[in-house]
Amino acid sequence: MNIVQCQFCRKPFAGLGGRTCPECQEQMDKDFITVREYIYENKHANIDVISEETEVPKRHIIHLLKEGRLILNSVDDSGGGVIFCEVCKKPIKTGRMCKECMVNVSSVIDRNIPDRRPQQSARPSSSDQSVAKLGK
Repeated sequence: MNIVQCQFCRKPFAGLGGRTCPECQEQMDKDFITVREYIYENKHANIDVISEETEVPKRHIIHLLKEGRLILNSVDDSGGGVIFCEVCKKPIKTGRMCKECMVNVSSVIDRNIPDRRPQQSARPSSSDQSVAKLGK
């Protein structure tokens, strides 16, 4: 167990891998429900309106967008966005990367990680034949 500083309130806490203290995580979960319900009713609202109407800080909304828990429909291809792909800087609706960059990163990873699946031979091994004989 490590002592970690909360990314929101900056208080130290005993972390098990996350960077958000239990109190802030509980608030983030409440904010998520509030914002999700507001977006459901107001599909094309931008982050400024959402933050003002729900009284949820923009920082929390951006965090929820980057986690992929929310999707903001008010993002368009004209460059008006709240969050941007961390690779190509294109505006995105949710997550940390656009679909194109995710595909590219995934293909690079696939090429560089050896296939760890066990090799299957076409012929049964000698141990397979002995097992078959025992079953007769």
